[in-house]
Amino acid sequence: MHTLDEFLKFKLIDIGNYVLTVNTMLSIIFIIICAKLIIWLIKKALYKAQKFDKLDHGNLLALFQIIKYVIWIVTISIILERIGIKITVLVTGSAALLVGIGIGIQQTFNDFISGIILLAEGTTRVGDILEVDKDIIKIQKIGLRTSQGIKRDNISVIIPNSKIINNEVINWTHQTKKTRFEINIGVAYGSDIDLVSKILIESALAHPEITDQSKVEVRLIGFGDSSVDFQLLFFSRDIFRIEKVKSDIRKTIHHKFNKNSIVIPFPQMDVHFSRLK
Repeated sequence: MHTLDEFLKFKLIDIGNYVLTVNTMLSIIFIIICAKLIIWLIKKALYKAQKFDKLDHGNLLALFQIIKYVIWIVTISIILERIGIKITVLVTGSAALLVGIGIGIQQTFNDFISGIILLAEGTTRVGDILEVDKDIIKIQKIGLRTSQGIKRDNISVIIPNSKIINNEVINWTHQTKKTRFEINIGVAYGSDIDLVSKILIESALAHPEITDQSKVEVRLIGFGDSSVDFQLLFFSRDIFRIEKVKSDIRKTIHHKFNKNSIVIPFPQMDVHFSRLK
C-alpha cells in the first residue's frame, strides 16, 4: 500500500509551482475517457431519436457538433484546473497577448463565430445543396472554422464558414428536397404546337427522376425570330445531378422530334448581291 502511494505521488514533471504526478496524470486520463464516453452515449441517444423520426439528419449532426464542442471545452477547463492552472488567471494574464493575436487571426476568428452560427441556426445542414459563387456544392461536413463539400465533378471544396454566412448563398434544399427546373426549346414555325406540348410532357414523364408528374407543365413563352419558343417545367429530387437529368430529357425530346418530323430551327441569314451597272 505504501509502495502504491509512493507510485501515485511520483513526480513526472516538476517546473516551478507546477507539479505533475502519476496520480494527476491518471485523473486526467480518467477525465478524458469520461468525456469520450459521454460523447458516445449522447451520439447513440441522438441517432436512436433519429430512428423514430424525431430529428432530421442535418439537425442531428449540427446538434451533436455543438454538444461535442461544449463537452471538450468543459473537459479541457477541468484538466487545466486539475493540474493547477487557474483559467481566470490564465485569461487575465494573457489578455494583452490575445489582443495582439486576435488582430492577426481576425478572419479565422470570424470563421469560428460563423461556424457556431451555422450549427446553431440550422439554415445550412449536412446534405444541403448550395450555390456558392455560381458553383453547386453538396455539403458533407460543417466544422467550427470551415465546411467541406463536393462539386458536381466530385472535386472536394473547403469553404470558410464566414463565406456562407456573409455572402449571398442559394440553398436549393432549405425548404424542400425537390425543386422545379426548366428546359427551354424552340421549334420551327408551322409545327403542331399541341403535338410539341405532348412530346415535351411525355419526354419529362419518361425520366425516373421526375417527381410530382401531375405538375409537369409546358408553356409557350414567345415567338422568336426563327422559332416558336416553349418552356418545359418539372420537379426533381436529384438537384445535385440535375444537369444530367436535363441532358437525358433533351435527348428524348430530340429523338421524338425527329420521329414526328418536328424541326428545331437555327438562325439563318439571306444575303442578296446586286450587280452594279
